[in-house]
Amino acid sequence: MLHPIFEEASNVIKEEYPSENQVVFARVDCDQHSDIAQRYRISKYPTLKLFRNGMMMKREYRGQRSVKALADYIRQQKSDPIQELHDLAEITTLDRSKRNIIGYFEQKDSENYRVFERVANILHDDCAFLAAFGAVSKPERYSGDNIIYKPPGHSAPDMVYLGSMTNFDGTYNWIQDKCVPLVREITFENGEELTEEGLPFLILFHMKEDTESLEIFQNEVARQLISEKGTINFLHADCDKFRHPLLHIQKTPADCPVIAIDSFRHMYVFGDFRDVLIPGKLKQFVFDLHSGKLHREFHHGPDPTDTAPGQEVQDVASSPPESSFQKLAPSEYRYTLLRDRDEL
Repeated sequence: MLHPIFEEASNVIKEEYPSENQVVFARVDCDQHSDIAQRYRISKYPTLKLFRNGMMMKREYRGQRSVKALADYIRQQKSDPIQELHDLAEITTLDRSKRNIIGYFEQKDSENYRVFERVANILHDDCAFLAAFGAVSKPERYSGDNIIYKPPGHSAPDMVYLGSMTNFDGTYNWIQDKCVPLVREITFENGEELTEEGLPFLILFHMKEDTESLEIFQNEVARQLISEKGTINFLHADCDKFRHPLLHIQKTPADCPVIAIDSFRHMYVFGDFRDVLIPGKLKQFVFDLHSGKLHREFHHGPDPTDTAPGQEVQDVASSPPESSFQKLAPSEYRYTLLRDRDEL
């Protein structure tokens, strides 16, 4: 069903970008090339992935499956992701709710800028990229070309990239670390994308205006759980928008802030939010998920090691709430075939 639409969109784009290899539409038979499907974790069909400079973009195409929508998506991807500054005074008008990356270059036609441009093409959904050249950038180039990161808000200081600007991997890794926060916000728009990463969620539910709880959570995740990055997703969610998952764990927005784990099978609630400040407490909560202890205790009561000496161990049957965020996984209405994945 998608093939003729995909092919027509390819023809439309080829007319607009006639240069060979400027935009390439390709298709893979995943039954015939299962190694490719496995390499890129393709588990639903048809899936549309975007590659830049040989690198697969984290965000796949999830928009409307029409010729116009596909062509518009490519046009948007081909637009320049970098805003040029013509006066350094423009920096004072930046949207400081965003993460801003600013490059100061002697000239546009340089290897330094080409690397910066490649990184911006990959990460423009996560950060705003800006650049200044020549006389405009000169006051900021007292030690040569450089890249500055301006964090959200007005209180956090700027950070300067100290690595080689011609080293793509070094530049990309530094900017990605700044653009993709350790604790990300989950919304209904990115929920499907996050569930597809296949990692359980450690979520802080907080009221939107409650930035203090969010800051505490971010600091404790960075302090206690940085080694767990890659085994669990650290997220925060608006209590008002995600009332349903809260009700699932017998909480309401009035109970926020609340910390919980969603393993895609069950949801588990952390104790009192202030306990997050107890050294190692949050880390133990995550370790108890990975060891299976949370699952066992919800079904059978406390582990024998957690009972007092001489206390009789009783098998207390209970049923933890089912996963709520699993419902944000890819929809059967968009894909002809969804392959199941193992659940925690």
